[in-house]
Amino acid sequence: MRAYRAKVVEPISLPDREERVANLEKAGYNVFNLDSDDVFIDLLTDSGTGTMSQDQWAAMMRGDEAYAGSDSFERLRESVADVMGFKNVVPAHQGRGAENVLYGVLVSKGDYVPNNTHFDTTRAHVVNNGGDPIDCPTDAAEDDPFKGNLDPEKVRELADDVGAENVPALVVTVTNNSMAGQPVSVENVREARDVADELDATFVIDACRFAENAYFVQQREEEFAESSVAAIAREQLSYADAIVMSGKKDALSNIGGFVGVCDGNLFERAKQRGILFEGFSTYGGLAGRDLEAMAVGLREAVTQEYIESRVEQVRELGDLLRDVGVPIYTPTGGHAVYVDAEAYLPEIPREQFPGQVLVGELYREGGVRAVELGEFAFPDEDRPQLARLCLPRRSYFRDHLEHVAETFEKVSARRGELAGLEVVEEPPMKELRHFSARLEPVA
Repeated sequence: MRAYRAKVVEPISLPDREERVANLEKAGYNVFNLDSDDVFIDLLTDSGTGTMSQDQWAAMMRGDEAYAGSDSFERLRESVADVMGFKNVVPAHQGRGAENVLYGVLVSKGDYVPNNTHFDTTRAHVVNNGGDPIDCPTDAAEDDPFKGNLDPEKVRELADDVGAENVPALVVTVTNNSMAGQPVSVENVREARDVADELDATFVIDACRFAENAYFVQQREEEFAESSVAAIAREQLSYADAIVMSGKKDALSNIGGFVGVCDGNLFERAKQRGILFEGFSTYGGLAGRDLEAMAVGLREAVTQEYIESRVEQVRELGDLLRDVGVPIYTPTGGHAVYVDAEAYLPEIPREQFPGQVLVGELYREGGVRAVELGEFAFPDEDRPQLARLCLPRRSYFRDHLEHVAETFEKVSARRGELAGLEVVEEPPMKELRHFSARLEPVA
């Protein structure tokens, strides 16, 4: 049962089809280039797009705008310590700012950084600091409840090949966004901790969706069946030396992020880099009201009522899509439904971006904006060709989800008419091309 009622509303409207067709062409067939006013149902990302609670809005009114020694930062620090277990906190303007702070002090030229699966900005930050990001996902069986896990043996094999001294950090992302939002077990995090100790590497958890992951652990990992989501989150994060966090996900805020660190020496190094790139260490590029919103949101994220309704709404969308014959990755993840674009559009080869074709057609037929996570977003990598439908937190209702399913039915009716796409303009850094590249239909 939903645990909310609407107290503020935002009008949205569906542009007519001719306008949508023109918008898509103007955007270079890249939905990142669309104006938000031209989108009816926006499932591009869950990052900073959710609805904040009345308690968050109330807390924002007491935001302390001090440059140094901010009371608002102290309340955030207390929340991070209570909810996540880290007393040393470096604030940042968002998650990729936190990545820049931490990986900038951990990664150097010639290093290798294994991860269960790197997402786009994480991969780019490792590359930008001279490192080589290496994906080490588990080869999960169909019935594996934790398909997001890291494969410890792949990390050991990497260290044997390149030398343990060249592996300064080991990262586990929870949930595993690049692998269809699948969760990571506490047992797997413990195994990752052991491998990090063997390699004398810093063990980092990318904790953007830590609360969603903890809910899956509660539902699927027998050891924690009777534990609260809050207790599971603390346990899972306790094995890490450091965390990077986007407050725009499981801190339920519209902006913000931070690094949490155990070791005092690493904390000081991260703190100094944070001052250089993000701002003084008690504001990190944020207004006091943003710090307050994260402080409250972290506590709300680990309540059973919130997290259960969050994950169940994603499952509800997945069920609606399966009912109309859409091939989705199952079980559904915690923040999004992932469509198998190759299975949905089998006549379009992966080098012509079936996921991006599908994303464009969803906008053309129903004003729905999703995102491709396949060959376009991750060029030259052997990954599934996925289209992600990412639900903003506490924002949409059943009617919106039904519209998405109806849009898929319209796209399905036209599948035989669809052509592939080719890139005609892209930035120099391929790891980030999907944010701004332009495409056109293959002749």
